[in-house]
Amino acid sequence: MSIEPIGLFVIGIGLLCLFADYRNVLVLTIFATVFGAASAMFLGSGNIPPGHVLLGLCAVAILSRKESCTAFLRVLHPDRPGFWLASLVIYAVATAFLYPRVMAGWTEIVPLGSTEFDSAGSTVPLGPVSGNITQSIYMIANLLCFALVAAAAASPAGFRAAVAGLLAYAIGNTFFAVMDLATYFTGTADLMGFMRNARYTLHTEAEAEGLKRIVGAFTEASSFARSSLGVLGVTGTLWLCGYKPRLTGVLALASLVLTGLSTSSTGLAGIPVALGLLYLTALSRCGTAPRAWFSTAAVMAIPLIALLLTLTLLLQPAILAELHGYFDRILLSKMDTDSGVERSSWNSYAIGNFFDTAGIGVGLGTIRSSSLLTGLLGGVGVIGTALYAVFFATAFLRNPGPKGSFPTDVRTAARNGCLCLMAGDLMVATTIDQGLFFYVLAGIAAARPEEAAAPSRAPAGVSTQGGIVA
Repeated sequence: MSIEPIGLFVIGIGLLCLFADYRNVLVLTIFATVFGAASAMFLGSGNIPPGHVLLGLCAVAILSRKESCTAFLRVLHPDRPGFWLASLVIYAVATAFLYPRVMAGWTEIVPLGSTEFDSAGSTVPLGPVSGNITQSIYMIANLLCFALVAAAAASPAGFRAAVAGLLAYAIGNTFFAVMDLATYFTGTADLMGFMRNARYTLHTEAEAEGLKRIVGAFTEASSFARSSLGVLGVTGTLWLCGYKPRLTGVLALASLVLTGLSTSSTGLAGIPVALGLLYLTALSRCGTAPRAWFSTAAVMAIPLIALLLTLTLLLQPAILAELHGYFDRILLSKMDTDSGVERSSWNSYAIGNFFDTAGIGVGLGTIRSSSLLTGLLGGVGVIGTALYAVFFATAFLRNPGPKGSFPTDVRTAARNGCLCLMAGDLMVATTIDQGLFFYVLAGIAAARPEEAAAPSRAPAGVSTQGGIVA
């Protein structure tokens, strides 16, 4: 095992935060999940990202407190979404070690990682792969992340710390995207080398359609675009709710523009989903909640802006043709490219694995797919997919709370962020691991700080009716 300079730095900062206040560790951990191309340390040939390292410190900080430890256990109660996520993780890890061995040779797979066969880019007979181990570790980390964030955010102070962490992530995602562009065009890309040390294939210098493919703090444009869609969902919702409107408005607009310029088909296809969610959120709050004039303004202005843009494009056919060509090459013709054909074949084999095993699946981390749905079906089968569906429903489809309260607004923002990330995952996810950022948002969406404040007289800054005062 070796520790990298960025690992020493985040561990040092994490220890300082740990001794200062446990909530600071939570903020730092959430922020550190933005470093998608960094490795804090190497364990053999495996990368351990900064967010996963800090997750350990976060566990120490939260579980060492009686109230937070109790809240952690409550998260896993059968009537909470954490129970279903834990059930999914336990079942998925069991499939990772049992199914590839019990059903060895039953079907041909596109392996996720190394196998006893030399795949050379082709399929191999079903059997154990290195992805069974790595994906099991990632899914356990995701469960721990969800439970820790939900437990910490169960108190009003912890909830505010989680929101601060989300804003820090959004700022970092935007800042590193701008730095990616600036260092590329000035020939100083080496300045970002400290955070691009993971042993992955990095696509930091790629161009498409004459534009720099924006990767920010991630390994490729697709990962950055997915992250930015999540940031757009979160900050756009918070702006509609009137929370720190100058900051959240700028971050939402920047995320929208950067996603559109990222040259990622994931980003271009996900933008309409994100904007649709935000518009529906604005409609639901329009004229009925505190600080609703942001939502009201959006509901009234967006159709006018859309009409104005449409008329402008119709009157400027050259610009319309240029935009159509850009969207056609980046998005509409994506399936005709070598990458598109390859990803389609991954999904085809995943569906074939599902039917070849009579719906049982071939095990977590065994196959590579190009969609969360096909990854679930082909990997963990009907049972695992059903467990994920119940977790999703209990975490995101329940009533977020009384309209207009700060906790409700934040839970709605977290839910919208998760749905925006889902839009990307359903199109390009190679595994069912949705990353720590997704489960940070899910943990916040599941948190109920009002319940902690309700039994006693609310402290300063806390409303007895709706939760925390914004």
